[in-house]
Parts: sequence; C-alpha cells; structure tokens
Amino acid sequence: MSTVIPVILSGGSGSRLWPKSRHHYPKQLHCLYGQHTMLQETMKRVAWLGESQIVICNHDQRFMVADQVQEMGISAEIILEPVARNTAPAIVIGALKSLEASPDAIIAIFPADHLVRDLEKFNASLNAAIEVAQQGKLVTFGIVPTRPETGYGYIKSVEDEGLLRVAAFVEKPNLETAEAYLRSGDYYWNSGMFVFSARRLIEEIEVHQPAMLQHCRDALDSGVKDLDFFRLDKNHFSKSANLSIDYAVMEKTLQAYMVPFTAQWSDVGSWQALWEVGDKDEHENVFFGDVIAEQSQGCYVSCEGRLVALVGVEDLVVVETADSVLVAHKEKSQDVKKIVDA
Repeated sequence: MSTVIPVILSGGSGSRLWPKSRHHYPKQLHCLYGQHTMLQETMKRVAWLGESQIVICNHDQRFMVADQVQEMGISAEIILEPVARNTAPAIVIGALKSLEASPDAIIAIFPADHLVRDLEKFNASLNAAIEVAQQGKLVTFGIVPTRPETGYGYIKSVEDEGLLRVAAFVEKPNLETAEAYLRSGDYYWNSGMFVFSARRLIEEIEVHQPAMLQHCRDALDSGVKDLDFFRLDKNHFSKSANLSIDYAVMEKTLQAYMVPFTAQWSDVGSWQALWEVGDKDEHENVFFGDVIAEQSQGCYVSCEGRLVALVGVEDLVVVETADSVLVAHKEKSQDVKKIVDA
C-alpha cells in the first residue's frame, strides 16, 4: 500500500458568506456546522489515511490555521502561500512535498471548506479513488447530482474497462441544460477533490505546465522553515500561472478518471447552502444564536451578539456580526459577493 498524504487547501476567501466570512477570517476557519471549524472537520475526516497531513494556506491566516491544527492534535505541515495562485500551483507544491516524504506517495486533495456527511460512503469513495490512482490515473470525485444545480460545474463520464473516464469538464449550465444532465445519468457535479500519485501528477505537469513546475520547484528550494510554517519563496511562486488544476491538467490529460461520490456533500458556497444542510425546526428554519420567531418559515438566522426577532417572514437570510448585518432573500444569497465587491 502506498503512503497516502492528505493535502488540504485552505486558501479561499468565501466571500459569499459575508459578513461572517472575511478575507482575513474566511469561512473555513469558522464553525458553521458540527463541533469544529470547517478546516478542523476536514482534517478529522481524513485523519485515518496516515500520520501526517499537509495544509496549504494564505500567509495572513497562518496563526489562526496553526492554532486550529494544534487544537486537533493531528500532525500537519503548514505551507504558506505568499500570493494566491489558484489550485494548480498549490497542488503541485503538495505533490513535491509529498515526494520528499515517500517516492510512491499518493496525495488526496481536499478543499478545507466543504461539508461531507455519511463518512462510511466518503471512505468507500476515497478507497476506490486510491485504488484507481495506484494504476497511474488522475482521479477526481464526481458528486452524484440530486437536483438540476446551476451553481456547479459538471463532469461527463464514459465507461472505460470497468472504470469511469472523464469525457469532458463542463462549465456551470443554465437550468434547462442542468435538467438534461440530470436525466442523462452521465453527468456529475465537479467536486474539486482529487486523488493522484504524486509522481504521476508531476509527470503530467511537466508535459502540460512545465513553467509552473519549475516555479514551484524554485519556490520550494528557496523557501524557509519558520517556526511551525514552511514559507514558499515569494519571488518564484508569484511567477507561476494562476490556474486551477482543472484547466492546468485535468482538461488536457488523457488519464483523467472519476469515482462517483454518494455521501452528502456541499461546497457551502452560500447562506442558502448552509440552510439546506442545517438542522431545521418544524417551520423549516435554521437558527444559530439568540433568535425568536413568530409565523416565520424557511429562514436562516445566525447571530453573534444581539437578539434577532422575526415576525411573519419567509425564506430570509439574516446574519448578525459585531459590525454588520446582512438581510437577504435566501434565493439571492449567491449575490452576497456583489456586496463584498462593492
């Protein structure tokens, strides 16, 4: 059995969960469900894979990440990105670091800000993906769709000698197209989770993104250990192309394969998504904090300091923090990002 090393990507800003999620305190560092923060829940979920993990995060969040890692008592190397460069360079760094630990390392890539329930199904999908990755394939997880979702990208798969090969990555569709995808049974939501042989990934990066590979090697070679952190060299890392792993490799390689993922999953990309996965009362409300509601249903309320009272309203999101209050219709919660941009 190859050494399996979880690589957790904790660099996102989560702007659609404003005002709770901020640039310096993004959603993966908040406790939005369960007993731990989203980063901690992710670490706990994959702790059975091996003794150590790699967490890649933004320089500005390093101390919060270090505190949360320490709280979990899980061994993890924290690698600091001096600038944001999307997922491909971060994953290349994770692969290169993993090869230092083991020449046959398998890396399992997980965003820190996803919600997963039904760990038995999760573990089964992960074990299946590891088996396929050991055959030299680049494996992504395709979420079995439960509705015609227009907020996710899709993966089209075809059968290939008992496996599911990726035939195409598809951008976010309109509703009519999403409904057709759901009916066909050949399309899955693109999860942003992957399993690769580290060596195999580096071979593919060398073919498709040789400059990126060189910049990442240089950033590691010129990087420095600093307390609990490994700091990538800013001069070299910032030269890397700003690309997702989908664009950099998965859409170009002939070795992209998919494992179906049937556990309950959400990328928690909006307040509505949190309402969907939350524990609801008899009126379909999800409340956190000091909330009183009369004749109100389908609402999501999160308050930190003050009492929030609802009377005669439906399908609202209300989020109260120390310095801001958000009131939005639940179905418009994706547009919160426009407030952040403003």
